[in-house]
Amino acid sequence: MKRAIDGSETRFHEYLDRLANAIGHEDRHGPMQAYLTGLCLSGERKSIEPMAARVDPRHVPSKHQSMHHFIANAPWDDLALLRVARRQVLEQMDRHGGVTAWIVDDTGIPKKGKHSVGVARQYCGVLGKKENCQDAVSLTIANEAVSVPVAYRLYLPEEWANDMSRRRATGVPKDVKFLKKWQIALELIDWSLDEGIPVAPVIGDPGYGNVTEFRDGLTKRNLLYVMGISENTTVWPPGESPLPPVKRQGRGHPATRLRRDDTHHPLDVQTLAESLPKKAWHDIAWREGTKGTMESRFVFLRIRPAHRDYNLHEPRGIEWLIIEWPRGEDAPTKYWLSTMPADASAEQLVRLAKIRWRIERDYEELKDEFGLDHYEGRGWKGFHHHATMCIAAYAFLAAERARFSPPEPLSFLRAPPIPEGFRPRGSPSPT
Repeated sequence: MKRAIDGSETRFHEYLDRLANAIGHEDRHGPMQAYLTGLCLSGERKSIEPMAARVDPRHVPSKHQSMHHFIANAPWDDLALLRVARRQVLEQMDRHGGVTAWIVDDTGIPKKGKHSVGVARQYCGVLGKKENCQDAVSLTIANEAVSVPVAYRLYLPEEWANDMSRRRATGVPKDVKFLKKWQIALELIDWSLDEGIPVAPVIGDPGYGNVTEFRDGLTKRNLLYVMGISENTTVWPPGESPLPPVKRQGRGHPATRLRRDDTHHPLDVQTLAESLPKKAWHDIAWREGTKGTMESRFVFLRIRPAHRDYNLHEPRGIEWLIIEWPRGEDAPTKYWLSTMPADASAEQLVRLAKIRWRIERDYEELKDEFGLDHYEGRGWKGFHHHATMCIAAYAFLAAERARFSPPEPLSFLRAPPIPEGFRPRGSPSPT
């Protein structure tokens, strides 16, 4: 009865058809459908052989071979499939108010060894320390009801970018150069602008917000932002600006750079926050969580960022400084800079600053439910093909949730029974 009511199964097969049209050659249609179905089926491991066993348990070797070739070697366009996945979600996102935010972020994928593309000893967020891992940058479109990544690219550390032997072994394209994560994020943003994705304020954590060049890049693209910053970021307090250039007399070029001195200088945002009176702080609620209403104390100030403005000829523009200081904490816990309009409401600013929870949930489900971090190949193409298929599978789930919020929107998917005695390679022997 449920199938007849919500039509999830019909929509799933229609979605597979649209993906097949985008992927091109007919020989790829079957492996693509098998791979996406394998990602959607229940199972702890979403690498190729376990998925082949779940999708077609009586023909595992041949199914494994076709799925492996499709992911690791077939020359299909990731962006074409991501367009289909994006449209699937945008149709439902519009029902919930449209695109509210573009969220930039990156995620680490722990890896043993050193031969998989992009693996290096670097900070891995999921482990909270430096460790061998891959790291990928993404751009997600979101509102408070639904979200999905629309662009995803592996970060290639400098040691990899300059190693021709490892580049050739893993198939890194010749035009891929070393870029910092914030530079990759700007390229993903440029692609999204070219694609005509509905524009929204850009949201990011301090890993991006601390980079003045990144924030300036957003402003040059006429994009608003709400970006996290660290407590040592310096700003000019409300009503203050750097000193004008000194006036020189006599010959020579006049001074043009802004100034500061021992008595007139910017403050770090923590010092500024701690100098504010209690009446400056306001209790703001932003959404309902699993444990009730989420709220905290905030202050909202109109300031000028001060980063190296002694090298500038004009002061930086006035922006919002948002500071969170929860009750019971000894010091403020979070800070944001924002170029939202001066008449933006406190509630709007907080809701945008806090909407990053969407990407945290997306990554959690992409990894736990769809195996984003389960790919076992080493190559550039396979890494991105696998991520694209994970995002495509997740997009269908996100759209179905936005449509009905069913508890199990993919419950119509059932794996065929596995033949008695079959064990995928690497699984423990029966006792």
